[in-house]
Amino acid sequence: MARLWQQPLHTVGGITGSDELASLSKATAWINSPPLTSANTRGRVVLVQFWTFTCINWLRTLPYVRAWSERYRDAGLLVIGVHTPEFTFEHDLENVRRATASMKVGYPVAVDNEYAIWRGFNNQYWPALYLLDGAGRVRHHQFGEGEYTAVERAIQQLLNQNGAHVDERPSAVEGRGIEAPADWADLRSAENYVGSERTEGFKSPERTASGQSRVYALPRALQLNEWALQGDWTIEKDRVRLDRPNGAIAYRFHGRDLHLVMGPPRKTGAVRFQVLLDGRPAGSAHGADVDERGNGVATEQRLHQLIRQPEPITDRTFQIEFQDAGVEAFSFTFG
Repeated sequence: MARLWQQPLHTVGGITGSDELASLSKATAWINSPPLTSANTRGRVVLVQFWTFTCINWLRTLPYVRAWSERYRDAGLLVIGVHTPEFTFEHDLENVRRATASMKVGYPVAVDNEYAIWRGFNNQYWPALYLLDGAGRVRHHQFGEGEYTAVERAIQQLLNQNGAHVDERPSAVEGRGIEAPADWADLRSAENYVGSERTEGFKSPERTASGQSRVYALPRALQLNEWALQGDWTIEKDRVRLDRPNGAIAYRFHGRDLHLVMGPPRKTGAVRFQVLLDGRPAGSAHGADVDERGNGVATEQRLHQLIRQPEPITDRTFQIEFQDAGVEAFSFTFG
């Protein structure tokens, strides 16, 4: 796993292959478009982006890709988002459709639940951009966030080679809300999964019991990038699940933003929670998914922005307290 403040990308390994646009025919579903193939994209400049809807790194690239799709569509650019899921709930087509609509992804989306397109591009990253010319050849790629000017310049060059004569001035793009760029200069916390298979820094004093319900307690203090549970939780390989009401997760972090991928499983109802910073309601540091008192309700499994604190950025102790049982948590990310 890449350290986000050094290299802003989200990775998974172990998958190889090479098929590129021909692999589009193996999509499990299409959103915003009838099925696309290498045959009906031939002759067009194509920008393919791999994404998964809980990835904060992808969310921060979205305003650029959205802007390029709108600006260059009539000049011949075809943007295709390939949704290749990471977590189990991201395989659910209804969840992907809802995320596509709520995040205003208006270009075609290939649902890649079997990783066939991922293998076709020999991809290893979320997010990843591949720019292909009219002959279907990859002419430029970008892994992770950033380098937006270089990507747009490559798009313009290929469109002009196709005879489009586009204006070569860069697009004016401003990411807002959860899509705003991270504060990389003041970020000291990296992405961390909370399931037993990949977590780091777990500091509840009780010995973990993977797959079994156990009561955990918070330690007296947490050091930077340590976390802990309080209450009756089951720790599984890829998640933690609260088995009884009034449980909590605490995390010592350094960054402007804190996000948590969490929520109740499908059709199991809403979960109420409150967010605290250093033992107090979040106040002006609250994120988009909570109010100034730190109160929120999780109704679906997705990425929740819980903290966006004003300067100065210092080490803070985050705590989320759940009033209802049943919530599952998967990973923390920061910005």
